Amino acid sequence: MSVVPYKDKQGSKKEQVATMFDNISGNYDFLNHFLSLGIDIAWRKKAIRQLKDLQPKQILDIATGTGDFAIEALALKPDKVTGVDISEGMLAVGRQKMKKKGLDQKIELLSGDSEALQFEDNKFDAVIVSFGVRNFEHLEKGLADMYRVLKPGGRTVILEFSKPKSFPFKQLYHFYFKWILPKIGNTISKDQAAYTYLPESVRAFPDGQNFLEILEKVGFKNTQCKPLTLGISSIYIGTK
Repeated sequence: MSVVPYKDKQGSKKEQVATMFDNISGNYDFLNHFLSLGIDIAWRKKAIRQLKDLQPKQILDIATGTGDFAIEALALKPDKVTGVDISEGMLAVGRQKMKKKGLDQKIELLSGDSEALQFEDNKFDAVIVSFGVRNFEHLEKGLADMYRVLKPGGRTVILEFSKPKSFPFKQLYHFYFKWILPKIGNTISKDQAAYTYLPESVRAFPDGQNFLEILEKVGFKNTQCKPLTLGISSIYIGTK
């Protein structure tokens, strides 16, 4: 059974995730940086550097949220970055951010379903995702659609939470994720389910080698996993 944000409510995981992100969109950026102590910014920079040699001109950022990963991708000097997300609340915050930064000509944020992308085959040089694949309702279906819209020779770079394995960091991480993070998140976001769902979804996610096997199953080659900060998150890479 898939992990959902609102266990007492009806609706698919996709619908519940969209509602959850709509609810927390106003505080999302602040909480993201605050709860990770700002480390998430460095993670995104390192993930984008995995595409430097490719010099992609057309980049698709899936589950773009408020567009932070899309903005980071501009370091690669692409012609355009297209971001898609199912949460209109997050996209509204992201569009305001792009306009304020003068980036709305370089970054386009669109409403879209990651499992049914409205793009033709072989369109993008790179497909990127930052902390989004964990929220897919059907993981393989979403990854297969990412593969479909990627050009032959193109690359995907996925940044996602993972589970530390070494003592005592594993125990400290689980304590923070289970007890501290939900309390802070719930207090600031006013959505009790959102930051309880986060650790639950991380626990349920098939990280490390398990995720690489799923990438390979849908067609990706030369897959790699690069753990970050003692395994709190990982960068996954695959080529079409």
